[in-house]
Amino acid sequence: MLDRLDHALRARPERAAVLTAGRTGATRVRATRGELADLADAFTAGLHARGLRAGDTVGVAVRPGPRALAVLLALWRLGLRGAVLDPGAGPARLALAGPSLVLADAAAQAVAGWARPLASRARLALPDLASLGAPVATVGRRLPGCAPALDLGAARSGVPGQGRRPAYGDSDADAVIVFTSGTTSRPRAVVHTRASLAAGMASVSALFGAADPARAGDPVLGGTFFVLVPSLAHGAPVALPARSPAVLARQLRRLRPRDTYLTPPQLRDALGAGARFRGRVWTGSAPASAELLSRVRRAGAEEAWGVYALTELFPAAAVEAREKAAYEGPGDLVGAPLPGVTAKPDEDGQLLLAGAAARDRYLGEEPEPWVRTGDRARLDGAGRIVLEGRSKDMVLRRAENIYPGLYEPALHVPGVELAVLVGIPAGRGAESAGDERLVALVQPQPGAAEPGLRAALAGPLGRMGSARPDAVLFARIPLAGRSRKPDRAAAAALAAARLRGTR
Repeated sequence: MLDRLDHALRARPERAAVLTAGRTGATRVRATRGELADLADAFTAGLHARGLRAGDTVGVAVRPGPRALAVLLALWRLGLRGAVLDPGAGPARLALAGPSLVLADAAAQAVAGWARPLASRARLALPDLASLGAPVATVGRRLPGCAPALDLGAARSGVPGQGRRPAYGDSDADAVIVFTSGTTSRPRAVVHTRASLAAGMASVSALFGAADPARAGDPVLGGTFFVLVPSLAHGAPVALPARSPAVLARQLRRLRPRDTYLTPPQLRDALGAGARFRGRVWTGSAPASAELLSRVRRAGAEEAWGVYALTELFPAAAVEAREKAAYEGPGDLVGAPLPGVTAKPDEDGQLLLAGAAARDRYLGEEPEPWVRTGDRARLDGAGRIVLEGRSKDMVLRRAENIYPGLYEPALHVPGVELAVLVGIPAGRGAESAGDERLVALVQPQPGAAEPGLRAALAGPLGRMGSARPDAVLFARIPLAGRSRKPDRAAAAALAAARLRGTR
């Protein structure tokens, strides 16, 4: 698909490729298709002129947008391996990848340097780029104190892959390293090959399917690599979502995208700002409840899909709002495995995944065909994946093992924005060492009254039987990581403090 994109950008160079929104939500063209192709050519020439060759590693710390996409296209053409530094991923172990060069924009260099104390308070962190043992080159606007700029004026004659198939096409070669955030496990470096990356993009393209021919040129809203590449390859311009929920709501109203890709926190914020949707809406990277997907449909979407995906395998399964809402069993239905994905629980109930789009290995480790997700799960009679919670989130209460993921979906009644179950130390008098109290932490939607929510929760709580929580608290649930998943450790600390009466 990256090869297709490279050619597609040149077919209609005058058309818009990447869009952004102003404060009023009005659309602005950030880059045309021709400008994006020219930028990819320039990065390819600049990297080639630096002496980089197939198999070398380039660290990338560039904000999502045209430059980041052009850099990745250049890496693909030259057969280079990109190690993606994410400011939300914590201090990455990039040094293990042995980068020959680090490409960073001014914002990333600030986070890794002079603005580190401020960035840390916002839970953003990058390693000291100068300590990685590789030269740093600035892409984009260069501010005082930044590293020298990458020379984009290098001669382009003889540069591999320019306007043609890449010169290096070994499908077994490494393509990208992505450092996980560690919000669900210890941080690790996920290595995808050219083949697994291509398979993942093909799976995304097949999942989203062909648009209505009458709307084939309509814009798509989303900011991830897996949205940008298939959409642009199929001829649709892509709008980067506004960061402000109010501006995002105005952007949606003006843009009227045929497909929208937002994380669950972005969806909740947009709905809170009165957003209306059109066409299909897709969400993933964090849990999406049936109630959230139903709210999206009530806000105008024709379809609302939850996508189950991991850094190690994207995407793995998907479920539409109506199918998810109709599910009445315990656990969280995330849908049937997508074509090419094999799913099975191991002897301990942990979900294992395999497929062409699965990562090859973790950096420094041997290849492994099965991805151990860390999620407890089962396959129902229709072969669909039903999650039962993270293995490490188990709560031990009175010698009973309670997996929050089995029961949390039932807490998402109308009026509840987010809900988690956490364990806190039971304190003196506990029956056994390590015994915990089970607490439901519930975040109401704006304007929802607590008395009404308690009444609505009475039924689901009563059906939990021996897993009924010891206390129900209403509070804003802490989020963490680049995907803003619930921070269970912080939520447990908040619950413990509230029950102690300290806040």
